[in-house]
Formats: sequence, C-alpha cells, structure tokens
Amino acid sequence: MKSYQVHIYTDGAAKGNPGNGGYGVVMELVGTNYKKEFYEGFRLTTNNRMELLAVIVGLEKLKNHNMTVLVISDSKYVVDAVEKKWVFGWEKKNFTGKKNPDLWIRFLKVYRKHQVDFKWIKGHNNHPQNERCDELAVYASGLPNLSIDEFYESMDNGQLTINND
Repeated sequence: MKSYQVHIYTDGAAKGNPGNGGYGVVMELVGTNYKKEFYEGFRLTTNNRMELLAVIVGLEKLKNHNMTVLVISDSKYVVDAVEKKWVFGWEKKNFTGKKNPDLWIRFLKVYRKHQVDFKWIKGHNNHPQNERCDELAVYASGLPNLSIDEFYESMDNGQLTINND
C-alpha cells in the first residue's frame, strides 16, 4: 500500500446550479495532528466548478514539490476525469467543447508538481472530513461579499463571450 504524506479532503457546493457557491478543503499531514482548513465563496458559479476548485486550492497550498498526496473527494466529475485519464485527452484537444477549461488547465499545472492519487467517497455518508468540507463549502457559499468567479461570469451559455470593442 502506498504511503502518503498528505491527505486532502475536498467538497464543493452551490445554492442553485448556477448560483452562490463555495468550496471547503481539509488538509492533514499524515502521521501527525497537523490539520488545515480552507474555504471560499463565490456569487455565481456551479457545483462542479467548486468541486474542482477545492482540489486545486488544496494542491496549491502545498509548500513543497513532489509530495505524495491522496485527494479524497465525493465528486465523480473530478475523480473520474483524473483516474480514468479523460482530462489528459481533453488537454490534447485544448479542452474543445469541455466545461471549466480554465480550472482544468490550472489543475494540471499544480497536479504535475506532485504525485497525486484520488479516492472517491460517497458524500453525506458520515465521513468526518467529508462532512466538515461540506460544512465549510455551504458556509462559504452563504458569506456576504462573495468572490467573483470571473471566468464563469464571463461565459454566456457555456461559451466564452469575446468583446471586440
């Protein structure tokens, strides 16, 4: 069995899809009591964007390169895209016709700095860290002065709006 240095638990939420959204991340240094939590809310986004952003933020918080990481997520969208290697095919086709290309590009950049495995778990199934991530994501989505998901808000029905003025 592989030995991991860090476990990153993630979850995303959206009130309406699209709507107010947020992500929650719990990071644990394996073999220690060290734990960190992160969250952020956005005024208009989707659940899948928040699920993916949670993973990205968790990986970006790692201070050292080439760490052995296990990401635990209840998002089939994220876990399957990586574990079934779909995202690498999307990348070869420049994410043509795929949603969230901005986040997938950002993900791949940080993903390649580490040795990352993914584990899918069923959400809302009394897993303590997943439940905590869900609490953080829901809390973040309800905060005042939510951040702006600029890429998403610049989209029009899933297509990038180009202003040629």
